[in-house]
Amino acid sequence: MAMTMDGQILLAASREVVWTKLNDPVVLKICIPGCEELERIDGDEFRAVAKMKVGPVSARFRGRVTLKDLDPPRSYNMVGEGEGGVAGFAKGGAKVNLLERDDGTLLTYHVDAQIGGKLAQLGQRLVNGAAKKLADEFFANFARAL
Repeated sequence: MAMTMDGQILLAASREVVWTKLNDPVVLKICIPGCEELERIDGDEFRAVAKMKVGPVSARFRGRVTLKDLDPPRSYNMVGEGEGGVAGFAKGGAKVNLLERDDGTLLTYHVDAQIGGKLAQLGQRLVNGAAKKLADEFFANFARAL
């Protein structure tokens, strides 16, 4: 099942501070809902373990995320994939842009993802709702971390 999502949030910090925090595994670990492990493997590659629940399906996903096309402190692309055993898999990417504003930094994102397994059987509406909730939680946590 394919999924896309767009969003934006105004953060009360400079673009340089937002960029630094977006690349800090310690900050990201506390911001990602359900994240149990997040470590930098090599340069712009991270290994992650996160426990997720979408409707009746709960799983521990293990995966990798790689940052590409870095344009500090303006933008990058994230590409990742994760396996959740019988619950299924997720893979995709996100384009993240940071635009400096007088009142902080406007972060915009566009996500394209594919999911399969039991997760895909839950239906588009439930999966999209869960993805939106996770994104909202992440950005609320991230705003507090700044």
